[in-house]
Amino acid sequence: MLLAAKRMLVKHAPDLLRPPLSLLPFALQQRLLNLALRKVCAEALADGDFDFLAGKYLKVAVTDLGLHCFITLVDGQLQVLEQAPVQDVSFSGGLNDLILIAGRKEDPDSLFFQRRLKIEGDTELGLEVKNLLDSLDLSQLPSLLRRGLGELAGFIQSADERLAGGSVSLAPQ
Repeated sequence: MLLAAKRMLVKHAPDLLRPPLSLLPFALQQRLLNLALRKVCAEALADGDFDFLAGKYLKVAVTDLGLHCFITLVDGQLQVLEQAPVQDVSFSGGLNDLILIAGRKEDPDSLFFQRRLKIEGDTELGLEVKNLLDSLDLSQLPSLLRRGLGELAGFIQSADERLAGGSVSLAPQ
């Protein structure tokens, strides 16, 4: 009974979160994302690992929430934008799958081949971004956020029968 409730919560979380998130001004989303990126990517930025993104635009979309943003490198800093003049590469997926990736509970390659993560556009740039994201050190996040992300990803993973060996899929069809 508890597992069924957990599965329902995970399955319907995007539907529950979409309305309030749609009311959140982009300026606030932008500020939070910029802070998080600077914190997590500080070492990689200092090492020049993101230099390939200068003048390029990465679109990140959370499809089931209807949210997206663009990320680029400006003056050595990652910048989150609401719109971009072009879209060089796009990463898109559902909320639960992106949390699983961020929480290191699922491999982006696996999700890509299962068609749960889409990478479109400049495939070479997309591969560079994916490899860099895989190498980021999440220990740079504040411990409360890092633990929360890990717990949330674990919760999703334990409720997702595809990952637990069952046959019912929680992914949007």
